Amino acid sequence: MNEHAPDNAMDEPGEIAAFHDRCSDLMRALLHELARTPDEPRPFPAIEDALGWPRRRISSVLGGVFTLRTREFGGCRPYHFRDERQSASGRWELWMDPLQAETIDAERRASCGCS
Repeated sequence: MNEHAPDNAMDEPGEIAAFHDRCSDLMRALLHELARTPDEPRPFPAIEDALGWPRRRISSVLGGVFTLRTREFGGCRPYHFRDERQSASGRWELWMDPLQAETIDAERRASCGCS
């Protein structure tokens, strides 16, 4: 899959878990939704619909986590990103690979005491 800055996608479970721990509740909700469908790039509106969010909320959430990503994680992110020029939909798309999704699912279960 073509993606924007593939080297910025996290591939270390400890780093992914630390990001999950440090990010906002809204970013965490986005991560949980992306983890639900690994290896399935989805355009922002489809993800926002799944979360019950208004349009452009994802852009706001990603903008809000920019400082955390750059200061604490060297610009890396626990998901993959494709811009509108690279995507089949012609829109910005996000997805997680299976390792990222598994790590986020484990963090979600641990934080809620679920099994």
